[in-house]
Amino acid sequence: MTDATANTIDRSVAHKPRQGPSFFVRHRHLLLLAPGMIWMTLFLILPLAMMVYVSFWTQTTFSISSDLTTQSWQDFFGSDTYVAALLRTLKIWIIVLACTFVVGYPVALFIGRYIQNRVVQTIVLVACVIPFWTSFLIRVLAWRPMLGREGAINLLLQDIGVITEPIDYLLFTEFSVVVGMVQIYVVFMVGPIAFMLARIDGSLIEAARDLGASSWTIFRRIIFPLSLPGVVVGAIFVSVMVLGEFATSAALSGRKTNLLGNIIVTQVGSLKWAFAAVIGVILTIVTAVVVTLLLRLVNLRREL
Repeated sequence: MTDATANTIDRSVAHKPRQGPSFFVRHRHLLLLAPGMIWMTLFLILPLAMMVYVSFWTQTTFSISSDLTTQSWQDFFGSDTYVAALLRTLKIWIIVLACTFVVGYPVALFIGRYIQNRVVQTIVLVACVIPFWTSFLIRVLAWRPMLGREGAINLLLQDIGVITEPIDYLLFTEFSVVVGMVQIYVVFMVGPIAFMLARIDGSLIEAARDLGASSWTIFRRIIFPLSLPGVVVGAIFVSVMVLGEFATSAALSGRKTNLLGNIIVTQVGSLKWAFAAVIGVILTIVTAVVVTLLLRLVNLRREL
């Protein structure tokens, strides 16, 4: 090969345009996201869209058709019974959320701050979830012999002279529903809070004490603000489960306390799919609003 030929080849190679990265290389992040996006589309977005669509179907006593109408929505908001069930669901949610926080935070504080040994912390947390080793319904129904008119609590109060007549209000009321839900879901408040409390650097508390801060000031200015992400996570867990509850209210209220979840079960059992879809959409919107408001309290992505 002569020098002229070699120079010609070198110039042709030098002027040859470089090929950019392939489509798959340039969009490999989309390939990584694809499984999750497909899963969310098939099992979240499409079911929600279908539920909204069905809520506008025409529902009669014995049949349902895909003709679109707002009759089911009008029936829900035009009925005092169903609006009262919505308000009752929100009321019980607020009460249960407050009770799980009041009961769960001291327990989490003890586990996260006063138990220094990690092994002991793990053992205590496992002890908190031992009730989950048995059936949900068994744990709910176990409150009946405790709260009944001839139950253990009434007998104990009579034996120690606190009351002379059994208290009827303990069972088959909203009170019994709240008690059952708090006992079942308080552990979901304890876990996240205890995790955040255990992450607090002890040197911060020691420095505050050296500067003369009282125990209440340390809790108010250091411990509680740093544990707030755990409170928000626990509140989200409790809220999502309580707003969709139906089994606890059915078992402990004697079907006297109807929540939105109970109405959905009843409507589905009666094959009234459109009306059940309406309540499902409303419940989904309420849950989304609650979770959004809770997430605005703290930036979980930064704190966790």
